[in-house]
Amino acid sequence: MKTLFPLGDQAMSIFKKILVPTDGSDASERAVQAAVQFAKESGSSLVGLSVAEDIVQWAVIDGTAINYLQVENEILENAKSNVARLAALAKSADVPCETFTVKAVHPYEEILAHASHQHCDAIFMASHGRKGLERFILGSQTQKVLANATIPVLVFR
Repeated sequence: MKTLFPLGDQAMSIFKKILVPTDGSDASERAVQAAVQFAKESGSSLVGLSVAEDIVQWAVIDGTAINYLQVENEILENAKSNVARLAALAKSADVPCETFTVKAVHPYEEILAHASHQHCDAIFMASHGRKGLERFILGSQTQKVLANATIPVLVFR
């Protein structure tokens, strides 16, 4: 097996427990796969987290009525599916993994809180590569995690 992360013997045990937030996007899915391989090669365990964003912050567009309960349930089910994929990949690679799904308005806050509550040594997450106006409007959860984390953050692009 080719080593994706050639860390050397001394660096292999730096991170014992790594938080892996996932939102199900293509970038996040690639980061999940890389995190599982990284954990396998370094002997780390994983904590998977998917944050179901609270739709209270969303605006109604064009006066369209939205069934909020149905939308919230779909968002929560998607979040559960995201961490289930991580758990399945980790299991197939024989990497210890526990998963959590939470509901929150600000995902980055939950990512940071979970890293602390689960005593994680690092956070391994995707960067979506948004730039310019899109980044300004949508914000960057990764950037907010980087700016506020007290533990190392590995950003996978």
